[in-house]
Amino acid sequence: MGTVQAVNISDRKGERKHEVESITLVEDFGVEHDAHGGSGRQVSLLAFERIEDMKKELDTLKAGDFAENITTTGVAASELAPGMRLTVGEAELEITQIGKTCHHGCAIRQQVGYCIMPKEGVFGRVVRGGVVKRGDRIEILGD
Repeated sequence: MGTVQAVNISDRKGERKHEVESITLVEDFGVEHDAHGGSGRQVSLLAFERIEDMKKELDTLKAGDFAENITTTGVAASELAPGMRLTVGEAELEITQIGKTCHHGCAIRQQVGYCIMPKEGVFGRVVRGGVVKRGDRIEILGD
């Protein structure tokens, strides 16, 4: 079981996300009012612990800087696989992808030389919509 550390959105693709009080996940769409809503990778998650590790290289990093919608604690990408489901706040997600191809224009990659999203980023499809906010529980459901 994990916890939501932060929820983040962006107004335009290509910019870092900023923390908000809550987000609404919409079934088969993604995050309401987020620039990436409706895309193939509907919701993105990243472990806060990994962001903390990266802060050794770039101490200004914070939740949302990797363009993740949900910053988690207590849930690592290594615990998840495509097809698994989890509840996050009121919503339910199905994991669709672990990692992604990092684009060469990634500001963090340019500054540090590498980025954690290609291996640590988790992407999901919204199976059941609902509100998600800081402090909400994350629970991995049975297969």
